[in-house]
Amino acid sequence: MDKNAIKKYAVWARRELISRVTQKAYQYGIREGNIIDDDADSIDGKLLTENEKKERQALIVQVNEKGFKQVMEEVAYTWFNRFSALRFMEVNGYLPTHVRVFTDDENNFKPQILTEAIHLELNGLDMDKVYELKEANNNDELFKYLIITQCNALNKILPGMFQKIADYTELLFPDNLLREGSVVEQMIALIPEEDFDICSGGQVEIIGWLYQYYNDERKNEVININKGTVKKEDIPAATQLFTTDWVVRYIVDNSLGRYWIERNPDSSLKNELEYYVTPKNGITAKVDEKITPEELTIFDPCMGSGHFLVYSFEVLMKIYTEYGYSEREAAQTIVEKNLYGLDIDNRATQLAYFAVMMKARQYDRRFLNRGIEPHVYAICESNHLNIYDLKYFVNGNVKLKTDMQMLINDMKDAKEYGSIIHISQIDFDALFARFDEIQNDISMYKESALTELLPLVQVAYVMSQKYAIVVTNPPYLNKMDAKLKKYVTDNYKDYSGDLFSVFMYRNFYYCKVDGYSGFMIPFVWMFIKTYEKLRDFIVNSKSITTLVQMEYSAFEEATVPICSFVIKNGRVTEKGLYIKLSDFKGGMEEQRRKILESLENKECGYFFEAIQNNFSKISGSPIAYWVSDAAVHDFECITKVESISETRIGMATANNDEFMRLWYEVSIKKVGFGFQTRETARNSRMKWFPYCKGGNYRKWYGNLEYVVNWENDGFVIQNFRDKKTGRVRSHNYNLDFIFRPGLTFTAISSNNFACRSMDDALFGSGGSGICNIASKYRLPLLGLLNSKITEYLLGCLSLTMNFEVNTVGNMPFIVESRKKIISEIVRIIVELSKDDWDSFETSWDFKRHPMLIYGYENDYGMVDAKNINKISPLQYDAEKQIFEIEKGDPKHPNRCEIENCFKAWKNHCNAQFNQLKSDEEELNRIFIDIYGLQDELKPEEEGKDVTVHYICDSKEDAPESMKGSNYLLTKQDVIKSLISYAVGCMFGRYSLYKDGLLYAGGAGGDFGSLVEKIQDSLHSKGLSRFPEKEFYPDEDNIIPICDDDYFPDDIVGRFVKFVETVYGQEKLEENLKFIADALGGKGTPREIIRKYFLNDFYKDHCKTYKKRPIYWLFDSGKKNGFKALIYMHRYQPDTIARIRTDYAHEQQERYRTTITHLEQRINDSTSTSERVKLNKELEKLQGQAEEIRIYEEKIHHLADQMISIDLDDGVKHNYEIFKDVLAKIK
Repeated sequence: MDKNAIKKYAVWARRELISRVTQKAYQYGIREGNIIDDDADSIDGKLLTENEKKERQALIVQVNEKGFKQVMEEVAYTWFNRFSALRFMEVNGYLPTHVRVFTDDENNFKPQILTEAIHLELNGLDMDKVYELKEANNNDELFKYLIITQCNALNKILPGMFQKIADYTELLFPDNLLREGSVVEQMIALIPEEDFDICSGGQVEIIGWLYQYYNDERKNEVININKGTVKKEDIPAATQLFTTDWVVRYIVDNSLGRYWIERNPDSSLKNELEYYVTPKNGITAKVDEKITPEELTIFDPCMGSGHFLVYSFEVLMKIYTEYGYSEREAAQTIVEKNLYGLDIDNRATQLAYFAVMMKARQYDRRFLNRGIEPHVYAICESNHLNIYDLKYFVNGNVKLKTDMQMLINDMKDAKEYGSIIHISQIDFDALFARFDEIQNDISMYKESALTELLPLVQVAYVMSQKYAIVVTNPPYLNKMDAKLKKYVTDNYKDYSGDLFSVFMYRNFYYCKVDGYSGFMIPFVWMFIKTYEKLRDFIVNSKSITTLVQMEYSAFEEATVPICSFVIKNGRVTEKGLYIKLSDFKGGMEEQRRKILESLENKECGYFFEAIQNNFSKISGSPIAYWVSDAAVHDFECITKVESISETRIGMATANNDEFMRLWYEVSIKKVGFGFQTRETARNSRMKWFPYCKGGNYRKWYGNLEYVVNWENDGFVIQNFRDKKTGRVRSHNYNLDFIFRPGLTFTAISSNNFACRSMDDALFGSGGSGICNIASKYRLPLLGLLNSKITEYLLGCLSLTMNFEVNTVGNMPFIVESRKKIISEIVRIIVELSKDDWDSFETSWDFKRHPMLIYGYENDYGMVDAKNINKISPLQYDAEKQIFEIEKGDPKHPNRCEIENCFKAWKNHCNAQFNQLKSDEEELNRIFIDIYGLQDELKPEEEGKDVTVHYICDSKEDAPESMKGSNYLLTKQDVIKSLISYAVGCMFGRYSLYKDGLLYAGGAGGDFGSLVEKIQDSLHSKGLSRFPEKEFYPDEDNIIPICDDDYFPDDIVGRFVKFVETVYGQEKLEENLKFIADALGGKGTPREIIRKYFLNDFYKDHCKTYKKRPIYWLFDSGKKNGFKALIYMHRYQPDTIARIRTDYAHEQQERYRTTITHLEQRINDSTSTSERVKLNKELEKLQGQAEEIRIYEEKIHHLADQMISIDLDDGVKHNYEIFKDVLAKIK
């Protein structure tokens, strides 16, 4: 077969036919974007016949619906398709009239149908019209009429190929076909007749090659790298690829042929299959099962033009005739019982239908008249079904209605998804019985039910069955549009790297157990990480029977290197048989020659037998069939991490600013904590849910900082589409694993691998998940992954700091013998790590500052020396080390030094650190012993690798092993965190009288409500509603920061009150001094504290809250003319107005008064030095006064707008609204 000639002709024919039918459309006044009157009686002076007017109106309807170019494309192909089929049938003598359409008996371009026109017997032929055209010598019009009549007559015996010619298709029949250079003449001239003639080596597959090359230019347009994703209507063109003949034979020989030979070892078939692969010993394993040929069902879910089905027909014919059938009987039975095919492309389906029918006609001369139709169908979808047709069909039958509705749901958008759809279990027998019942009905809905509903049911039935053999060349496509990508991601996430990998996985479920699936696909699936899940699935549950890896550029029709293989849908012990052709260039013909050489000589050097289990012993499980046994021994561990869990790349929201928040940005009333299933989370109607997203190097527990918008089961995220393409942008939802107990790790880190416990949460791409872990393995797995063993083995598996899920999944998991002790140690470690994490206010489980816990507590939770021996249970291990604390003087029960509380917290924290470090080292000893790596590893951990906090007085006092640790805290750090907590109490975020959050959004943020909450909390504990030591939240949510205590609620004054309330009045000054000394600086304790609030507090707050501050600093500028904090969650539309009138104006008045007073003093002063000092002070005040004047104008503008904010929008968005009056976030 001269494929170059076929390609040359087909590419040219497409252009020519499109041009010809377009010219015909122009003749009838129809152009793109310009259509002459729909009801015109004439065009350009030419009167239209009534038939022409009807056909023209039908054409206009199609153009308006589909577009001009699409209709021209469709009509051009229709005629190309008809011409090709007629050519094949005339060459092989399959036309019922036995009269050639395009040539004479000598293959000259002298249409026999013209010379025999008056003698033709064709259904629908109007002989009067024939005579009329003959007498007028109008051969062109006669030829057109005869071809259309011939095609319509063939509809009776080949309805799947020769559908009735639509009226507008007839209108656009190309002119001048009898002239030299026409589409028909060139087909005769360029493509040798023997390529069509099955008796001279030709095959019906030529129709498939013509189709592929006809679409070649269109395919290149669609898959152009700059075109973006492939649209639904372009998928057939983008993915259409005709499979080389010898590859088809290799796949079918080793699937269909092998299935029969295994069960019939004495069959002569093995000697007739040219590409049948046997092991070096020549013995094919026997399967003890008796079957008949009728049980050899073959399915091609992406059949294209039917190449696999046609060759399967030939192999089946050999089997049937060996079994005792006649060729005529076999042909009928094969079509009725054995062959099944589907495709999304209607045009390809026509060709497959035609090919199978022609194959049957080859063995049964009367087959076309037997009324037997093959089970090859174009996939149809349920999107636009008529509700009245459905209502008529179900006829009030509830079961039929339910089944049809399920089927309709399953088949929605099926034209895009193709045969990867899963079909629900329904009663197909009842459906087909109903179709039989309505055949003789007289309802007006009968025909539409049969033409619209029956094909849908037929396709669904085929997709609901299982087959002995499933063979295909699936579509290669990774530039999916949004809808297809979402469907693939939702249903085949692990295999969604390309459409071919999805089909590979899906096809195993079409295949019976121990049946065979055969493929021709890009060979990247064998090696790269994208397809590791697919490899694991195959290696672990299937058996690669034989595989041919081809040379990189051998298959010219594809743009990727390919391989062909057959996989058994079950596990066997036999070695796989592999042929490595990657070294042999020269195209597919050279590949064919080399494979035949290898089958003749198994010692050729490129024929391999490999034990499949060895693949899984190598990282990533590559199908490395040529690797020796010695090369895989390092990873021969039986159990992997992925054996007892499922590793998952976290969700990518595609827009973190839109869907993700730090938990403290939003209203706590909208955050769903503690939900353990998707259903309960969805039903809660909460909007935000915990979201594990990697984070800093931390082991065991923590990095729980983010929430994600998963309202209504993530509806918005799952439907977040690109505005231009409509493609769903988010992915990796992990719907089966969210909210379930698991582990999470930071995917990219400059530190060592770190894994943490994960509960009641979703997880993001930066925090990959380890899911579906049996409870008995969860703690041991967490222990292993945070041990030195993992650090060592991951270094063997990956040289980067990108910890991909497949790499973690490849870790060997060996803990059974020590599982109990490992679990207990890890349980303690997780508790210690959680206690550490929850000791800081950025944890959503934070209760109160540790310096209000680790000391001595009274009933309100505040420090009091009279409760000196009341130790929290959490302090048990630390208690032994709290020996430095100076006990309060019994004569002064309200005396307590803050220094003692710091020491208590420090001792607890460091004892916790030391215990965790010791426990980690014990785990290391256990795992090193289990894994036998005593010579490679030592159990000791460096202090910097322990991820709970360690406190020292200063960085200089830190142990050497802690240098560089992110978990080293100084006294200053601790005091700053205490100040931050105090500010939280000032605003009502926290309260001294209630653990955890007092208010963080929602109703009840006003002063009265906050006081009521506090009193209710006290009352619930059996305490008085009115505490002796009163510290209520700020009344108006505005706390000024001034360089002097100008306001009653000045922040320094409020902080001093906090310290006094918590630690007592007796030691107030000593406590303030301790705080000031820790902060550092010159001046009195109150001056140092004031400077901290003026200059550094907000910077530290922004750092603590990851540049998403919840306390906002209204700041006039560098001269500190005006500063005031508000709590974002208590913000009201009139807040800025109150800042302006109650604080800015008052501050301005103070500046004016003070300036006047200073000016008077300067005038009255007689001392030069005093005047210099006073002028300096005056200059500062004047600068502040000017700064606040300008600032007041800015806030005036905002105050008048009464702006509302939505906490759901987050800090970034809301802060931007007021950026001109707020301090910059640094």
